[in-house]
Amino acid sequence: MPEYTLAAVVSVVVVVALELLLLRTGLFRRPAYWITVVIVLGFQIPVDGWLTKLSAPIVLYADEHASGIRFPWDIPVEDFAFGFSLMTLTLLLWDRRASRERVAAANGRRPRASADQEPARER
Repeated sequence: MPEYTLAAVVSVVVVVALELLLLRTGLFRRPAYWITVVIVLGFQIPVDGWLTKLSAPIVLYADEHASGIRFPWDIPVEDFAFGFSLMTLTLLLWDRRASRERVAAANGRRPRASADQEPARER
Protein backbone atom coordinates (compact mmCIF):
# COMPACT_ATOMS: atom_id res chain seq x y z
CA MET A 1 0.00 0.00 0.00
CA PRO A 2 1.44 3.42 -0.91
CA GLU A 3 2.72 5.56 1.98
CA TYR A 4 0.21 8.41 1.64
CA THR A 5 -2.68 5.95 1.46
CA LEU A 6 -1.39 3.95 4.42
CA ALA A 7 -0.93 7.10 6.52
CA ALA A 8 -4.46 8.26 5.65
CA VAL A 9 -6.01 4.94 6.64
CA VAL A 10 -3.96 4.71 9.84
CA SER A 11 -4.96 8.27 10.81
CA VAL A 12 -8.66 7.40 10.55
CA VAL A 13 -8.24 4.14 12.49
CA VAL A 14 -6.25 5.85 15.26
CA VAL A 15 -8.74 8.71 15.68
CA VAL A 16 -11.78 6.41 15.69
CA ALA A 17 -10.07 4.04 18.14
CA LEU A 18 -9.08 6.95 20.35
CA GLU A 19 -12.73 7.99 20.59
CA LEU A 20 -14.22 4.53 21.01
CA LEU A 21 -11.63 3.09 23.41
CA LEU A 22 -10.20 6.02 25.38
CA LEU A 23 -11.97 9.37 25.18
CA ARG A 24 -15.57 8.16 24.84
CA THR A 25 -17.02 11.64 24.32
CA GLY A 26 -20.00 10.38 22.31
CA LEU A 27 -19.08 12.71 19.47
CA PHE A 28 -20.09 10.26 16.73
CA ARG A 29 -23.63 10.07 18.14
CA ARG A 30 -24.24 13.82 17.93
CA PRO A 31 -26.08 15.29 14.93
CA ALA A 32 -24.00 18.48 15.33
CA TYR A 33 -20.85 16.50 14.57
CA TRP A 34 -22.27 15.11 11.31
CA ILE A 35 -23.53 18.56 10.31
CA THR A 36 -19.97 19.80 10.92
CA VAL A 37 -18.63 17.03 8.66
CA VAL A 38 -21.00 18.14 5.87
CA ILE A 39 -19.99 21.80 6.30
CA VAL A 40 -16.29 20.93 6.19
CA LEU A 41 -16.81 18.83 3.04
CA GLY A 42 -18.75 21.70 1.51
CA PHE A 43 -15.62 23.82 1.74
CA GLN A 44 -13.02 21.07 1.28
CA ILE A 45 -14.34 19.85 -2.07
CA PRO A 46 -14.11 23.12 -4.03
CA VAL A 47 -10.84 24.21 -2.42
CA ASP A 48 -9.12 20.83 -2.61
CA GLY A 49 -10.51 20.32 -6.12
CA TRP A 50 -8.99 23.62 -7.23
CA LEU A 51 -5.64 22.83 -5.58
CA THR A 52 -5.31 19.30 -6.97
CA LYS A 53 -7.01 19.49 -10.38
CA LEU A 54 -4.96 17.54 -12.88
CA SER A 55 -5.38 20.17 -15.60
CA ALA A 56 -3.38 22.79 -13.65
CA PRO A 57 -2.38 21.44 -10.22
CA ILE A 58 -1.09 23.68 -7.48
CA VAL A 59 -0.41 20.74 -5.18
CA LEU A 60 1.29 17.74 -6.75
CA TYR A 61 1.24 14.18 -5.45
CA ALA A 62 3.81 11.58 -6.37
CA ASP A 63 1.81 8.85 -8.07
CA GLU A 64 3.77 6.07 -6.39
CA HIS A 65 2.83 7.33 -2.88
CA ALA A 66 -0.96 7.53 -3.31
CA SER A 67 -3.69 5.15 -4.39
CA GLY A 68 -4.40 7.07 -7.58
CA ILE A 69 -8.13 7.18 -6.81
CA ARG A 70 -9.40 10.72 -7.32
CA PHE A 71 -12.98 11.83 -6.75
CA PRO A 72 -14.59 14.32 -7.30
CA TRP A 73 -12.70 16.86 -9.40
CA ASP A 74 -9.37 15.07 -9.20
CA ILE A 75 -9.21 15.13 -5.39
CA PRO A 76 -7.12 12.26 -3.99
CA VAL A 77 -9.39 10.22 -1.71
CA GLU A 78 -6.64 10.25 0.92
CA ASP A 79 -7.27 13.98 1.42
CA PHE A 80 -10.76 13.20 2.70
CA ALA A 81 -9.37 10.69 5.20
CA PHE A 82 -6.83 13.19 6.51
CA GLY A 83 -9.49 15.91 6.64
CA PHE A 84 -11.76 13.62 8.66
CA SER A 85 -8.93 12.74 11.05
CA LEU A 86 -7.78 16.32 11.60
CA MET A 87 -11.26 17.71 12.14
CA THR A 88 -12.42 14.83 14.34
CA LEU A 89 -9.29 14.78 16.51
CA THR A 90 -9.57 18.52 17.07
CA LEU A 91 -13.22 18.23 18.10
CA LEU A 92 -12.52 15.23 20.33
CA LEU A 93 -9.74 16.99 22.22
CA TRP A 94 -11.76 20.18 22.47
CA ASP A 95 -14.76 18.27 23.82
CA ARG A 96 -12.60 16.32 26.28
CA ARG A 97 -11.10 19.52 27.68
CA ALA A 98 -14.52 21.17 27.97
CA SER A 99 -15.93 18.18 29.84
CA ARG A 100 -13.00 18.23 32.29
CA GLU A 101 -13.60 21.93 32.91
CA ARG A 102 -17.32 21.27 33.53
CA VAL A 103 -16.50 18.52 36.03
CA ALA A 104 -13.99 20.75 37.82
CA ALA A 105 -16.51 23.60 37.99
CA ALA A 106 -19.21 21.26 39.31
CA ASN A 107 -16.84 20.13 42.06
CA GLY A 108 -16.12 23.71 43.03
CA ARG A 109 -12.59 23.69 41.70
CA ARG A 110 -11.08 26.11 39.31
CA PRO A 111 -10.04 24.36 36.08
CA ARG A 112 -6.29 24.04 35.61
CA ALA A 113 -4.89 26.84 33.54
CA SER A 114 -2.86 26.07 30.47
CA ALA A 115 0.75 27.23 30.30
CA ASP A 116 -0.18 30.41 28.42
CA GLN A 117 -2.81 31.33 31.05
CA GLU A 118 -0.68 30.88 34.16
CA PRO A 119 0.20 34.10 35.96
CA ALA A 120 3.82 35.12 36.06
CA ARG A 121 5.55 34.15 39.30
CA GLU A 122 8.11 36.23 41.12
CA ARG A 123 11.44 34.65 41.87
